[in-house]
Amino acid sequence: YPSELLMQKITEDNQIPVHIHVSVSLQYVAGLKGRALVEFFHSNIAEVENEELRHLMWSSVLFYKTPSVEVMACVLLSTKAIYFLLDDSFIHADEHQSDFWYKENSDCDNSSFHLSCCFVLKLNDLQSVNVGLFDQYFRITGHSADHIVTCLTRDSYNTHTFIQQLMAVLSLLARTPSPEPVDKDFYSEFGSKNTGKMENYELIHSSRVKFIYPNEEEIGDLAFLVAEKMDGLTNLPSLNILLYVLAFQVNHFEGSAQNTSSLQPKTLILTSSDLFLFDEDYISYPLPEFAKEPPKRDKYQLADGRRIRDLDRVLMGYQTYPQALTFVFDDVQNQDLMQNLTLDHFGE
Repeated sequence: YPSELLMQKITEDNQIPVHIHVSVSLQYVAGLKGRALVEFFHSNIAEVENEELRHLMWSSVLFYKTPSVEVMACVLLSTKAIYFLLDDSFIHADEHQSDFWYKENSDCDNSSFHLSCCFVLKLNDLQSVNVGLFDQYFRITGHSADHIVTCLTRDSYNTHTFIQQLMAVLSLLARTPSPEPVDKDFYSEFGSKNTGKMENYELIHSSRVKFIYPNEEEIGDLAFLVAEKMDGLTNLPSLNILLYVLAFQVNHFEGSAQNTSSLQPKTLILTSSDLFLFDEDYISYPLPEFAKEPPKRDKYQLADGRRIRDLDRVLMGYQTYPQALTFVFDDVQNQDLMQNLTLDHFGE
């Protein structure tokens, strides 16, 4: 350790997405290669001397305590813990969470020394991993509200790779075996009331960590919700969700000094007749076991919806991934131009 293959893989993965702006400290981390990156991990991040770095990933993250603040992080998976190396702007963005983040080094703000905050989730504290629809994100749950993090990879390959690496590392943990199952009698076996609702697919790892995947009913619930937002314009049986993807909506600001744009996270849903943008709560659902009340907002909140038949053209940029798409719709207030026409309009 570390093997040449591992160093090559970590070096390849150590790239900040081009559309994300990060602090100088994270730019420094992204500039490290191979052995220098492994040495940086052991001298600055690792908590135990004999732990090994196994995987590195750049991803947007959300914390349960700050569900409205999405921040870029370098996610490092070792044989002992998951480390989230955070952009230091996150700490200042949410000052009222001072009980969550301990700001001991505020005297470094004005110096040339760049500080990053590192959030640590020990593998022994890990209880479950919820994988989002179409592997666009996953939520890691520990034993309290402070230990719930969602990684918005927006990429099924990154999600799949991290989950595979996490399962491999968890297999190395020496945990006490689960108690032997109690033999069920006839009445408890067949007398339980079936709620009719299918549970999510659960895979219980040998380390007793649950990996929970969405089932078909989640797509059905989403289709029903989309149909409700369409005000009954279409019948539910024929409504098919063709695409579900986590994207950014670009808001362009024309300033006097320079034109700037901000990226607003949105969930894009395409059906056979409409295009929708939703504000989705990626971290509160499904409810963690210790939650005393439901979240303050719904899982899906409609931000915008347009009919495909009103789509005039789609403009595509020439930059590399991530691709920018501009949808241009006909700006017609009345949706159906012909709906109020009668023969009276044409005279006698």
